Amino acid sequence: MKKIAAITMVRNDAFFVRKWIAYYGAQLGRENLYVFFDGEDQLIPPGCEDVNIQVVPHIEGKVAKADRGRIEFLSRQAEQLFQRYDIVIGTDIDEFLVVDPMLGQTLPEFLSGLEGIKGPCVSGLGVDVGQDVVREGPLDKEQPILTQRHAARLSTRYTKSSVLLRPAPWGSGFHRVRGKNFHIVKDLYLFHFGSADLDRIKERMASSELVKAGWAPHLDRRAGTIRIVSSHKARKWSVLVPIARFLQTVVRPPYAWNKPAMFGLKMIVRIPDRFRQLV
Repeated sequence: MKKIAAITMVRNDAFFVRKWIAYYGAQLGRENLYVFFDGEDQLIPPGCEDVNIQVVPHIEGKVAKADRGRIEFLSRQAEQLFQRYDIVIGTDIDEFLVVDPMLGQTLPEFLSGLEGIKGPCVSGLGVDVGQDVVREGPLDKEQPILTQRHAARLSTRYTKSSVLLRPAPWGSGFHRVRGKNFHIVKDLYLFHFGSADLDRIKERMASSELVKAGWAPHLDRRAGTIRIVSSHKARKWSVLVPIARFLQTVVRPPYAWNKPAMFGLKMIVRIPDRFRQLV
């Protein structure tokens, strides 16, 4: 079994800190988690015991500049972790790397068994979970998210190079590894929950700090996922997932050869029941 660490950076998001630590702690061991709090004004929420926590000076700037600063910091941290670990996972605080439960494998078992990967990273297929506001109410924060949300958009935006197999510099938001191609692994998914609750998005849109930092368009895109999930019929996972994985493997956007593309197709899927209790 390979030794695996997971790292993230967070600001003002106690809810997903708790979820992220609970999920990756169960998968990898809490002692192998590294959470960096962005800003010395940040308070450490309950539930962070036995996790490697560090509060760092706030990375200032508008969204793009701050994203670059954060990912450069996390790439340096990952490089240092490779002195003790075989694999380093990097995600945003609302992203969860999930192995298909049909395999009956834990995340470390799955990643330890990967063979023949030539590049420095692997990716899970992006699953952008959205609230269907017609049929689903606000999230109950004490219950698993996937017992309350039933549809998602298969998204190139969240097919990220989240898993480093050796030191390499991530691009902003973990979306790519600079100068290298990506490799989507079958049966591995990156579930994104930033679009899972409309009330939460509205609350964050009302934050003067986020508006000042230029987050409004980003949050509006998340609301866009909710609009799409709410207005489109969700189709069968087993039908669309292989198509999306194939398209994202072979298609590239004209502006970035090392990012996935899918011709702008809107693929909305029903999340299978086997995932319900995971996050």
